[in-house]
Formats: sequence, C-alpha cells, structure tokens
Amino acid sequence: MDENYQTYLNRAMRLTLPETYRSQVQHLQESPKFQRHAEKGWQPTPFPGYTIVTPPGNEETGNAALYESLKQYQQQLAQQLGADLFVPVPPESFHLTLADLIWDSAYRDTSQHKPDFEVQLQEQIATIFRQSQTVAEGKPLHFQALGLMVMPRAIAICLAPADEHSYDRALKLRRAVFQNSDLIGLGIEQQYYFTPHITLGYFGTIPAPEALTTLGDRFVQLNQQWLEQEANVFEVKRAELRKFDDMTHYYREPNWAVFTF
Repeated sequence: MDENYQTYLNRAMRLTLPETYRSQVQHLQESPKFQRHAEKGWQPTPFPGYTIVTPPGNEETGNAALYESLKQYQQQLAQQLGADLFVPVPPESFHLTLADLIWDSAYRDTSQHKPDFEVQLQEQIATIFRQSQTVAEGKPLHFQALGLMVMPRAIAICLAPADEHSYDRALKLRRAVFQNSDLIGLGIEQQYYFTPHITLGYFGTIPAPEALTTLGDRFVQLNQQWLEQEANVFEVKRAELRKFDDMTHYYREPNWAVFTF
C-alpha cells in the first residue's frame, strides 16, 4: 500500500507548498482528541490504543537539538495562531509514528471481545521484531524535517527520508507488521500511507470562513520561519511498541518489544 521513494518525496514536497496551505485551510476541522473546559481550557479526551513509534521526546537524547527546535517552533505557532485555534501537545510526547496499530473504538471493541488481546498483540509484535533482522543493520534511519504540514485536524512537521535506503528499511518493517496474518487476525490492518511526521498540536476552534484566506497566508509565513531553523536532521535508531490513553502520553512496560535499526 505504501508508495515508492520518489512518489513519496513528490507528495511530501507538495505538502509544503504555499498553494497547499491556502487550499488546506478550507478543510480544517476541530479535533475530537481535545475538548475545551471552562476552567482548565483544552483537555485531552480519552483515545486509547497501541502504536509503534520512536522513543518520545523526553526519552530520545539523540535528537535533542531537533526536539528543542520543535519546542521553540511550537511556541511560535501558539503565539501566532492563538489558544483558540492551536492546541499544542506536550513537547515530551514528540515522536515519529512508524506504524499505527489500533485505536479508539476499534481498540475498545477488540479489548472487550478478546480478553487476551493485549497479551497477544504484545507477543506478536515481539515476534515480528525478532524476525525482521534484514532491516536491522546497526545504523539509524535518517530523515530531514522538511517543513510545516497542515492536516485537517492537526499541525505537524513533515519528514522526508534523507535517502532511499532509509525509506525502504522503514517500509520493510511496516510490511512485516501489516502483512502478518496473526496481527490481521487480531483486527489490525494498515489504514494510511506512510507519511512520516512529528505532530506539534491539534486544531481547536476553527475560524469563520472569511478568515481562512488570511490563515492560509499565515501558514505560508510560518513555514518560512521553520525553514530558517538550523536543526532539521532526525535519526531513527529504535522502534518501540507503545500504548496511549490520549494524544499526550505514550508509554511502555520494560518487557515490551523494541526494534533497533
């Protein structure tokens, strides 16, 4: 299902073009992953599931420079977009998703009908990681933080693989996960193309239609601000099975599967 290297690069480049930002603002939606409370402001809503990600920002020292740049840039977004529109995620939760597994209603339903679902999932991911030795070469994958990425419900930094080999190794691990018959039997299936990115926050209250043109121009300016950043290289050394209860925290038990590239 995933694209070849050149097709992805072409798509990623289009995501950071001015005309894309100006078009995308017409399709913005308030994210259901956060709700606004009168006293506490935006709060995360329950959204449980499992995923395969890089170690989150507060645990990943190898990308400290980039994460610091992302943190500062996130603050710029918050200042320029305002608290009504932009709901930032905690910087310590920054990560790259390598494979979305199961979430929200699918996770709730499967957990309810298969009492041993989580144990089976954890065991199958551990087996897949052990069997994926052709991807483990003892050297990290390299990505470049390309630019601002505006999705219907979220804002992120789009990542482009620095070379075709890094991209192919990421896809091999994804195929090992999504083509595994035991995982498919647990109800896990691939639903999205691989679009590597680091989410910075979600959309809150969407502006009135007459304000969207101005917002599109603002995203163009914000992307230019990112391009002026110096730290833009992201290394992927590990992929980990993680669980989440909402979009602010990704955690794991010490014995859960880890894949080292």
